[in-house]
Amino acid sequence: MTFDGSRIRFDLKLISSWIEPDANVLALGCGNGELLVHLKKTKQVSAAGIEIKESRAARCIERGLSVIQGDINEEIRDYPDNSFDYAILSQTLQQVYEPDDLIRSMLRVAKRGIVSFPNFSHWQIRMQLLGTGYVPKTSELPYEWYNTPNIRVLSLLDFKRFARQVGFDIIKGVAFNTSENHTKGKLVNFMPNLFARYGIFMIGKHGQVKGAGTKIET
Repeated sequence: MTFDGSRIRFDLKLISSWIEPDANVLALGCGNGELLVHLKKTKQVSAAGIEIKESRAARCIERGLSVIQGDINEEIRDYPDNSFDYAILSQTLQQVYEPDDLIRSMLRVAKRGIVSFPNFSHWQIRMQLLGTGYVPKTSELPYEWYNTPNIRVLSLLDFKRFARQVGFDIIKGVAFNTSENHTKGKLVNFMPNLFARYGIFMIGKHGQVKGAGTKIET
């Protein structure tokens, strides 16, 4: 199996940096398995995944990954409590019909969750909407309103409020921008809700993480 860790997406490198070696990992909406292959190669994790698109799930299996083809909200219910150290939802939250139920399921089957998503509150998105009156299109959200797989949009602030409303803790988070086909990037510390294109958050069950709190100041 060939592997070039330098060419994976920057956000997946950040997620990987949060995973301990030999951890048990479940990736929800795992695509072609890029993150799982990277984690198996660099962290020797025990990896599993769920992917709704049959062609992508088949590609994962070809790469030697244990991946189920199906809907993540449905398939995750079959896993016992505390089966994994981490459940990862990478740039898929905006496509999920019942995100609160999915977050609860993630924190049932895993000790920690990791969630990433595009930040709809980036200043260029705001200016497009203000200046043109049309639904914004960016490299992160490149679709027309009528063919987008994203059924909702959210900002970094929205996710922090969502955490309070649903009742889970944000352990840590980073905001960032990417370049060079998303393989390189830079963290954004100044007004990230305005200037960052993406956010990643590690989450845990409410009250079970001493001193939980995100470093992202929005």
